[in-house]
Amino acid sequence: MMGIRMAIKELWNALQFICSVEFWRMSVFWTLSLLFSYCRLLLAPKSKSYPRCPPATPINNKPVCIITGATSGLGKAAAYALSKEGFCVVLVGRSSDLLLKTVLEITSSNKDAQLKAFQVDISSFQSILNFNRSLQQWLSDTKMHSSVQLLINNAGILATSYRLTAEGYDQMMATNYIGAFCLAKLLLPLLINSPVPSRIVNVTSFTHRSVFNMQVDKETVTGKSFLRRKQYPCARIYEYSKLCLLLFSYELHHQLRLMEKPHQVSVIATDPGAVETNIMREVPSCLSHVAFMVLKILGLLQSPEKGISSIIDAALAPPDKSGVYFFGGKGRTLNSSVLSHNAELAQELWTTSCDLFLQSQLVVEPIST
Repeated sequence: MMGIRMAIKELWNALQFICSVEFWRMSVFWTLSLLFSYCRLLLAPKSKSYPRCPPATPINNKPVCIITGATSGLGKAAAYALSKEGFCVVLVGRSSDLLLKTVLEITSSNKDAQLKAFQVDISSFQSILNFNRSLQQWLSDTKMHSSVQLLINNAGILATSYRLTAEGYDQMMATNYIGAFCLAKLLLPLLINSPVPSRIVNVTSFTHRSVFNMQVDKETVTGKSFLRRKQYPCARIYEYSKLCLLLFSYELHHQLRLMEKPHQVSVIATDPGAVETNIMREVPSCLSHVAFMVLKILGLLQSPEKGISSIIDAALAPPDKSGVYFFGGKGRTLNSSVLSHNAELAQELWTTSCDLFLQSQLVVEPIST
């Protein structure tokens, strides 16, 4: 009886979701955006590709790589691949149990893997601040150089209902964009301090192409403006958060080049395409299964092990490459949407994000003290 009730509830949730604008936006706009990206890749003769280079190694040190969202899917696969490349991989995730499980799985396949795990909630500024302190303490305790060579902002969620963080932000915006921005800002001194070239890789998505206009005021960036709607616009917020990551990537690349003393810190955006991960776990399971099946028939769905190709391409691209967008694997790059290259919009987003960062510091640091 309980099983029947569960099945009926699942079916009812699926029907409600099918009747929503967000479902059709995801099924139509996102598929077209993905197809458009691959068509551009095939038809653009000027699209550049870059070879992978071995990571530069600090003296008496393994290069340190930090990966957020490292306990499943792309993050987990990237952690294993980069541990094979010789990185000391710092795994960042919300679940201590999953972090332990991931460490055991990677070390069982790669006995030479050097790993360190930190439990962090990327949607919480307090948690990110605590991580930054713990990371620096760990580097000091292990007598490693006080620097980081690679930061991969991979953590992301696709929420289908309203959830607020302690700061009162929409959880999806906080996880997918604000957390990545704050983490990069806090770790930038460690990246700049690296004796060898360092890099930030932001994992974005082809779904950013579905956004044709946007605002970057505080209400929108924190997701508060979306809360006034009757139905939670999950697809729009996801697209918006991924476009914000792109704008941030290009603007940070620009800001670093304007410094009086240029640093060897590069910033790259990367898009893995459609990958079979648990990102769709909040979508009714029968619908996510159908979506994956259709993408598989179209030849567009990848496993995490294949999907990380563009992430590893970005991580190991030549040190002088920065401000580019990797897509499609094989070291290939692509032009992201026209809107993502809007310099004025990127500067406005930078200012808004810096204000939110400062606001979080003023609230959290006195409490920590």
